Amino acid sequence: MHSNARTTLHARRLIVTRRAAGWSPACIAEQLGISRATVHKWLSRHRREGDAGLLDRSSRPHRSPRRTPVEVEDRILAVRRRVRRGPVHLAGLLGLPASTIGRVLRRRDEPALAAVDPLTGLPVRRRHTGIRYERPRPGDLLHVDVKKLGRVPDGGGWRVHGRTEAARGRGIGYDYLHVAVDDRTRIAYVEALPDEKDLTCAGFLHRAVAWFRDRGVVVLRVLTDNAKVYRVGGNWRAVCVALGIRRRFTKPGCPWTNGKAERFNRTLQHEFAYARAWTSNTDRLTALPDWVEHYNTRRAHSALGGQPPATRLAA
Repeated sequence: MHSNARTTLHARRLIVTRRAAGWSPACIAEQLGISRATVHKWLSRHRREGDAGLLDRSSRPHRSPRRTPVEVEDRILAVRRRVRRGPVHLAGLLGLPASTIGRVLRRRDEPALAAVDPLTGLPVRRRHTGIRYERPRPGDLLHVDVKKLGRVPDGGGWRVHGRTEAARGRGIGYDYLHVAVDDRTRIAYVEALPDEKDLTCAGFLHRAVAWFRDRGVVVLRVLTDNAKVYRVGGNWRAVCVALGIRRRFTKPGCPWTNGKAERFNRTLQHEFAYARAWTSNTDRLTALPDWVEHYNTRRAHSALGGQPPATRLAA
């Protein structure tokens, strides 16, 4: 009901019922504490439209000659979705008042900038304290990142021998875990490689795309950080062009934009790399494929309702 309405649907039906019982409009108005004009209004609507005439109506005017034309509203929405900026910025681009642009955005139910991902423009879902978004189909976006892990010395590091042996393993280098996580399904593909150079990263992407293709997923876009190898690497760009993959980059200073890969790296650290005291680097690398298989097919994923990522692939 309108906040200032003096009658409810029940009261309007009471007007009609009592008029049919022979009550005069003046008596009905006095008994209900309303004006006789209001009584005549509802009786007239009931005669024309029946019970439907007693329902609330919109207060919107029948004509709005000064309303912004539809084609202008469509242009506002198109520019908003392309640049993802507020009414003041759009006003400078379109030559329209910011107040007009704001009204159009509200009238057309355009989500606030805080409610969309700044990189992709997709709506985000807030859960607890985090922000999550997801593409509608597997392969629409592949999150790629590299996690650098210190190699385990033969015989084990300080986790085996204690803090007094903290120097064990220093200077023996790193394993570079190249990670690719599908945005929709959260299925991950991982390789341990000796470095993160252009040719190495390009080869990893080529094998990752083939691995996903064998599972029925066609990769259309790849999202990475702004490392030089991804921005200007010739081999990386060549693989993307050859496979028809569009490159996307995180917003500078906003690593959470590539959050699915970042979160997978954290899980990989806590549940695999540092979950036990390894006695050699070879043992850890040998166990990596089995752990990734467990992650994809058996480990419960909180963002998927407690189901493993493979269930999204089969859906």
